[in-house]
Amino acid sequence: MEGQEVLFTNDAIVLGILLVILALVLITSSSENKFWQTFYKYFPPILACYFFPAIFNSLGIISGEDSNLYFVSSRYLLPASLVLLCVSIDFKGIMNLGPKAIIMFFAATLGIIIGGPIALIIVGVFDPELAGGEGPNAVWRGLATVAGSWIGGGANQTAMKEIYGASDNLFASMLLVDVIVANIWMGFLLYGATISDRIDKWLKADNSAIDDLRIRVENYRDSISKMPTLKDTMLVLAVGFGATAIAHWLSDIVTPFMENYSDTLKSLNLTSLLSGFFWLVVIATTIGLALSFTKLKKIEGVGASRFGSVFIYVLVATIGMKMNIGEILNNLGLFAIGIIWMIIHVLVLLVTAKIIKAPFFFVAVGSQANVGGAASAPVVAAAFSPALAAVGVLMAVLGYALGTYGAIICAELMQLVSP
Repeated sequence: MEGQEVLFTNDAIVLGILLVILALVLITSSSENKFWQTFYKYFPPILACYFFPAIFNSLGIISGEDSNLYFVSSRYLLPASLVLLCVSIDFKGIMNLGPKAIIMFFAATLGIIIGGPIALIIVGVFDPELAGGEGPNAVWRGLATVAGSWIGGGANQTAMKEIYGASDNLFASMLLVDVIVANIWMGFLLYGATISDRIDKWLKADNSAIDDLRIRVENYRDSISKMPTLKDTMLVLAVGFGATAIAHWLSDIVTPFMENYSDTLKSLNLTSLLSGFFWLVVIATTIGLALSFTKLKKIEGVGASRFGSVFIYVLVATIGMKMNIGEILNNLGLFAIGIIWMIIHVLVLLVTAKIIKAPFFFVAVGSQANVGGAASAPVVAAAFSPALAAVGVLMAVLGYALGTYGAIICAELMQLVSP
């Protein structure tokens, strides 16, 4: 919490703590001890890897705000994991997933667009002052930045602040609402991944195409699997981080080039194209997809996806480290708007999934491709199976493309209904 003294600020120590947490969770989750089996039945391992760092952050043991580990994980480990998880991608299997994946993605976007104004109306009935405000401090202006983040990402969020002129103080409060509400929902999705079969049964969904893709990828891995040598391990790391280096290099070239056309791109609401992180993700993903057509695809047999999963787990821990549970008690009014907004988003998703009988995997990844973007959509997809992480990446890139357009529609509706 603000003003709280942090026990460990050295990132070398913080990284050690996070890796110990990850190791302990994965060790105990595979234990035959009845206590741990019961514990992880209700508190899945990947959720624990996300939640325990949040507790450490909330208690002041470590600080997500002061640490650079999330930046390092999202800029170095995430691109490498995208490459290593995409290198064995099965395009035919992804094509066989059908149109339901895209339908659920757009349902997620629609849920956010209509959820904001509805949440503002509901809270405005009980507390018009909270939902109102004037000038740069008008709540709808701040919520417009949340819409940008939840449909597209950080670049879209910044664009919404510039377009609608939210004050810096309001923007800071909305960043908190954005991060905490989105992280709470991500926790539910990670748990849902562990009981997806039960949810699919309720949705009456046919998840055979997803299972087929997962099995195809896993069978391919088994067919080429071998005990890795030092040379093999170095090759995997060289591919992952070599591609990351190329992605950073090209991003550093493309981003300044795009800035030469910033006025045009802003007029077309294509501000995502001005984001270095956007190009980093797109280029890394493209390299991974391209390598899946080469002989380097066989590095999957010596643990490419295992390394990719390690990097994803570290990213999960650093995302969790950014969440301060105690802050939920502050600004409860703004959080009420955010939570109602998210509930509407979820209801739209579930109703759509029920109507078209879409599997929960599409619900989770469609939602996170909007709300979380490229940093967390593959995390949620990988919670179902590492073989499915690439689906999350591809859908998240679509979210970047549509982010500003959807956020502007949402913002205009919120301005219309603002008290």
